[in-house]
Amino acid sequence: MSTRDELRRLHFINALFAHVTGRDLYLAGQIKAAIAFSLAELEKQTVGNPGKAAKYDTAFTSAAAQLLEEFFHEHEKHGFYHWDAAKSLEFSTPLFARNEVMAGLKCLAPYDESTLLITNLRPALLPHDRRATPKRVRDYEELLAFIRELAAARTPRNAKLHLLFL
Repeated sequence: MSTRDELRRLHFINALFAHVTGRDLYLAGQIKAAIAFSLAELEKQTVGNPGKAAKYDTAFTSAAAQLLEEFFHEHEKHGFYHWDAAKSLEFSTPLFARNEVMAGLKCLAPYDESTLLITNLRPALLPHDRRATPKRVRDYEELLAFIRELAAARTPRNAKLHLLFL
């Protein structure tokens, strides 16, 4: 693993768990180390085969999302919904994205403060092994804008929604 990747993961964890760490990089480092420890076997495979780095990143993001979901599950006043766009290719199209986001917003409606976590949207539309054509980049940007607008339009004014894309 390169130092750049480690630093990127540290800042990712620091931003994702800011409510827990208070933006303290030492505490974020502890969370990152715990996640990395749970993925130690996969990390060993990555060292021997750099082609598996994307697989490690996906596993790291998934483990962080699961940890965040467990944290919010314990706090009854804060709603949480996670949508993994990589479940299948059709989930990343605008029609299915709308359906998933609406299901999440419906689930989060009773909460004054909530988090809608969307993971793997970028890899679903812009795969690592394929060229990022202007059309793919445009489709990705349009889908991001669509999701933001939909969430803003369907969230009650008195509610505070944290929309996270990982």
